[in-house]
Amino acid sequence: MITLAGTAVDAVSVAGLETSICLPGLGCALDMGVCRPTAVQRGTVLFTHAHIDHLGALAQHCATRALLGMAPPVYAVPEENLAGVEALLDAWRRLDRSELACTLVPARPGTEVRLRRNTVARAFRSIHRVPCLGWGIWETRTKLRAAFVGRPGTEIAAARAAGEEITEATTVPIVAFTGDSRVDVIDREDVLRQARLLIMEVTFLDDAVSVERSREMGHIHLDEVIERADIFENEAILMTHNSARYSPETAKDIVMKRIPDVLRGRVHVLPNTRAFRPSAPPTAAAKQ
Repeated sequence: MITLAGTAVDAVSVAGLETSICLPGLGCALDMGVCRPTAVQRGTVLFTHAHIDHLGALAQHCATRALLGMAPPVYAVPEENLAGVEALLDAWRRLDRSELACTLVPARPGTEVRLRRNTVARAFRSIHRVPCLGWGIWETRTKLRAAFVGRPGTEIAAARAAGEEITEATTVPIVAFTGDSRVDVIDREDVLRQARLLIMEVTFLDDAVSVERSREMGHIHLDEVIERADIFENEAILMTHNSARYSPETAKDIVMKRIPDVLRGRVHVLPNTRAFRPSAPPTAAAKQ
């Protein structure tokens, strides 16, 4: 568990193998390619796309929550995958002889999912090899109106008593997730550049895979992030979904050596716990 820009993150993400990014303070997870104990506690899952390493543990998550007496989960899935997910659940209901109760929300760009009273997640289109969504999470905060800032408390209290509106609501992006995507989504979606915490897939980190090949697979290459270093306003950036060809130490070393000063101190690399050894090239993983 790490806390970045005020948000707790408990995550695993390895390209082609597993991705589940839990945000405990927000009560949700982003994808469920693996169902760890901490993920079971997340009652809302915002899915990005239907590759197995991102959606494969959905039924396990649902069944485990039922076993533990938890409320049925809410799954927001890309609308293109709704029928397939319904069929998947129906197949597991027959096999498992269980209800697998849950709520499926068909998601498209602009779809909103309420996470807390003052927090909402909103989908946008990412650019992958299959239909894919990214998610931004916005928090509504109440603050003193500018006209009352610095005024004595007695005056503010009197204004409130007289029926004046002394506060105003403002909505700020606190977390944004690219999903699996080409880097173009960073250029297009303001929330990715402005959220306090950006969770960004950066699958390839060096010339072992070219930028062109990375784009063909619908992924972000570190070279493309470096080219855009000046546009990121984020307080913290968490790089996830590294290729399994990189060990945790290697991934962090490459990133920290290559990123420009403007990003230094803000970039964090999610440790890759499933790296392949050099003698076993990650052929299948590289396809994801």
